[in-house]
Amino acid sequence: MAYTTIDDPSAHFHIQLYTGSGSSGLSVTNDANAGNFSPDFLWLAPRSNGDNNVIFDSSRGFNKQLKANGNDAEDTHSPARFTRESDGFDIDTTDTNYNGSGRTYVAWQWIANNGTTSTNSDGTVNVTTQVNSTAGFSIMKWNGNGTTTGTVGHGLGAKPDLILNKYGLDDTSNWGIAFPKLETSKLLTLNGTNAFATASGMSNYNSSTFVDGNGAATGGTIAYCFKNIQGYSKFGSYKGNGNADGPFVYLGFKPAWIILKRSSSTGNWLMYNNKMDVKNEALTYLVSNATDAQSTAANGIDLLSNGFKLRRTGVSWNNSGDTYIYIAFAEHPLVSSKGVPVTAR
Repeated sequence: MAYTTIDDPSAHFHIQLYTGSGSSGLSVTNDANAGNFSPDFLWLAPRSNGDNNVIFDSSRGFNKQLKANGNDAEDTHSPARFTRESDGFDIDTTDTNYNGSGRTYVAWQWIANNGTTSTNSDGTVNVTTQVNSTAGFSIMKWNGNGTTTGTVGHGLGAKPDLILNKYGLDDTSNWGIAFPKLETSKLLTLNGTNAFATASGMSNYNSSTFVDGNGAATGGTIAYCFKNIQGYSKFGSYKGNGNADGPFVYLGFKPAWIILKRSSSTGNWLMYNNKMDVKNEALTYLVSNATDAQSTAANGIDLLSNGFKLRRTGVSWNNSGDTYIYIAFAEHPLVSSKGVPVTAR
């Protein structure tokens, strides 16, 4: 059995629930098990009321917003509505998308390199990167050359397993989502429901670079790249069986956050986590490509010590014969770095 290199995933990934105050200056303090947590990549979604899924990162600056559920150009806030703090973030607005009085929200957060960037010249186009090698995560930002494709360096040292990519920060380009080990030339759309489809965009993935197929995007491109880390993260696929006794997906850890998406046909991006339900069954979910409030299903997903199991049918979760991709991050590994089974906290 392979051991993990990350005994406490909350040192690199953290989920924080909070309630809006309706007053500017709300401090959201993270309660990560591993201690202080300052996010480099922040993905926030309203729970009690429908609104946008919004994304910030420390490479572009926390005054710049993208919408996961839309193809909108990057929105620059002046003054900034978010401030990244040493143990969370402050919300300096009363906008109900982030801070409505009595409304509830969830913030998914990752650490990269504490906002410190460097230039990656592995490809034909220079890329501004910050990399968390331990957690297999990098943030990439670059400008196209205006006319042709080029290669860009991701800094992971291995072929990525997942890339979330927004071309043309200054225009209405869709999000291109790649699973390079599952599909070498097809992409999904984070702000849409489409199946894997051939698209001009990322391709030719290797341990150092991939091809930027939209080299004409001079207004800037952002990409969030991940590779599988034993006991911490896993990105893959499963086949639906159309049965309430659904497929079991082995991860090697107890999941804290799971996204499911039917990839062989159309389907929503469904997001579950271990904070919105009190038992080891995730019933409550959000839809990242929509502006819906959270929904609760009669049957959900069992969050097990070593993976997850589907307990419901339907095209969005477990339709017979369909293929689904999943994105998963850990609450804790099945086995520690010393080979000792890890029990629930």
